[in-house]
Amino acid sequence: MTLGPRLEIRQSQSLVMTPQLQQAIKLLALSNLELESHIAEALEANPLLELGEVTREAGEESMAPAEREAAPLLDSAGGGEEAPLDVEASTLDPEAAPGDAEWGRAAESFGGELPDLENRGGEGRTLAEHLFTQIGAAAHDAREALVAARLVGEIDETGYFTGDFGVLAAELAVPRAEIERGLALIQTLDPTGVGARSLSECLALQARDADRYDPCMARLIDNLDALAKGEVARLKRLCEVDDEDFADMLAELRGYDPKPGLKFGGGGEAALVPDVLVSPAKDGGWTITLNEDSLPRLVVNRAYYLELKDGCVDRRSKAWLGDHLAAANWLIRALDQRARTILKVAAEIVKRQGGFFREGVIAMRPLVLREVADAIEMHESTVSRVTSNKYLACPRGVFEMKYFFSSRVAAADGEAASSEAVKARIRSLVDAEEAKAVLSDEALVGLLRAEGFDLARRTVAKYREAAGIGSSAQRRRAKKLAGAL
Repeated sequence: MTLGPRLEIRQSQSLVMTPQLQQAIKLLALSNLELESHIAEALEANPLLELGEVTREAGEESMAPAEREAAPLLDSAGGGEEAPLDVEASTLDPEAAPGDAEWGRAAESFGGELPDLENRGGEGRTLAEHLFTQIGAAAHDAREALVAARLVGEIDETGYFTGDFGVLAAELAVPRAEIERGLALIQTLDPTGVGARSLSECLALQARDADRYDPCMARLIDNLDALAKGEVARLKRLCEVDDEDFADMLAELRGYDPKPGLKFGGGGEAALVPDVLVSPAKDGGWTITLNEDSLPRLVVNRAYYLELKDGCVDRRSKAWLGDHLAAANWLIRALDQRARTILKVAAEIVKRQGGFFREGVIAMRPLVLREVADAIEMHESTVSRVTSNKYLACPRGVFEMKYFFSSRVAAADGEAASSEAVKARIRSLVDAEEAKAVLSDEALVGLLRAEGFDLARRTVAKYREAAGIGSSAQRRRAKKLAGAL
């Protein structure tokens, strides 16, 4: 075989994502806050874009129940068909006059059923703010106030100090003793018990403030483990008190707050703004609408475009204006398609999880992304992007859309159950148990199997831990301590 140059023709196929398609995919995955930031940047970069107001036609009804196909939200091109988003901006017609796009249906009022989302992030001042206002008057000098202010950053939401003296001393370049004095100052502030490093120290601070921290109370607080175990006789011997005095000491402890910081708002949590609103319909179904407050309406400033067009005399300025008009029209269509896709996915979720909206989490059915993707004829990755960082508000609360997807659990009747429903049932069983009859994992397995859930003990333990429920030994100790206090 001789070696030499030759010319060959080959044909192949490859998937190429244009910049416009990549941008459309990015828009689909953005949260409300990220979308607002993206639109703000677009408004700043494109002089033809501006925010428009959502217009509502008189007597217009919101969407019918979930079984109805999602209605179109807008048609920026003026036609009934959706224009593809994976085209180059240069191929769009710069002379096409942009129409005033309508943003869909009006959202019905939830009345008193929808939770107050504006105040979901906490009410009033935070614990840190409350402490800062007291430091100036309590500190002996500016140096002590500075150290105490830094220590406030190490106070968690429950009011406990979580910092390390050595690390803080090195950070502030002060002796360890000054860090200790700063914490002692914080422990004198309101609420009483703040700045404690343990439950016993928190209760001790409150006992001192109430002038009840005598040697007997000190021994009782130092032996909270024995109190949780119900070793009353041993505690009475340690405290050297009789039954009446011991009962009085327990009554005093019950009046103390083990987590004094929780009476203040978190402040740092952002309010959850839902993307989709779900409310009961008059015909027994569900009305599904997009939250227009989280969907800014972009339009092209037609008057400004015509004014600029009259002033464009050279080829370069005409190309610049055409590119900006094409980019503006493309962004409007991309936002429209994003809204359509969110609504379509939400409608399918509500259709398949109708039991949850009627009865609660116990009626949730198993659901995976592929089932929704097949039903709405979209790719599974698209559904995954739509449900990420998107929230749905219904009379039961606000939930991330991914919450409605859960794995399957085998049931005795042959029908699969949702893992979220199993977790909810485990929690209800645990909440109903008595301190003297705490349910073990084996006992939970028996009760769940009696209800038709075919689960192994290891699976029950996994779901219990995923639901944030402690073991039977941990719950037994906690219930004893709660009963003693």
